[in-house]
Amino acid sequence: MPYSPPPRPVRQVIEGRYCRLEPLTAAHAPALFDAFSRDDGRMWTYMPNGPFESLAAYEAWLTGAIAVDDPLQFAVLVEGVPQGTLSLLRVDPAAGSIEVGYISFSPAMQRTRAASEAIYLTIKWSFEAGYRRFEWKCNALNVASRRAALRYGLNYEGVFRQATVVKGRNRDTAWFAAIDHEWQKLRAAFETWLVAENFSAGGQQIQALSALTVAIVAPSVAAEAASRPVAGQLGDLV
Repeated sequence: MPYSPPPRPVRQVIEGRYCRLEPLTAAHAPALFDAFSRDDGRMWTYMPNGPFESLAAYEAWLTGAIAVDDPLQFAVLVEGVPQGTLSLLRVDPAAGSIEVGYISFSPAMQRTRAASEAIYLTIKWSFEAGYRRFEWKCNALNVASRRAALRYGLNYEGVFRQATVVKGRNRDTAWFAAIDHEWQKLRAAFETWLVAENFSAGGQQIQALSALTVAIVAPSVAAEAASRPVAGQLGDLV
């Protein structure tokens, strides 16, 4: 069949089991700033924005961020409280390509079911909308982000050396992606992991997501992608 370009993402609510994605608005700013203020500064190390010294500074950034549609920013709400943000960006319907980025998860949200589900909701929306390729990019030095991409079942595709400059520092960018032919396996892995029965009464996972996605990730590159930074300076933290 001839390829038909998918629609661009729009400002809509995306519901999950443990979190809710809402189009980012000025009304989210106070709760987000409060949640981010519990961080010691490390969550901004690899981000192009932040840290923010005041609510006014965060509101100024947010005002500019929500004025454009690419990146399309979402607030991530957990139990009704904004705890983080992420965006869909570099949207190219003609090529069928879309990326998740600007991932800012507060300390309370990091390494939780809600954090993983928030990423899954963007993957799910993208492939169900008809995109062929879902991308994740991060600073090549950001080992935590590289490992997260693999855990989510995205394949490592290499490093663009001296790709850009962020906060006055060189950034070599590591590329990860999933393609539409991998979507059914990805969905099965996430849906299996997200069921309530996969977590103990204390919230600990019983079966690891990485164990469910490992078959999707090319084994020849997974180990290198997870643990081998490339010479450069600082990029994007999950």
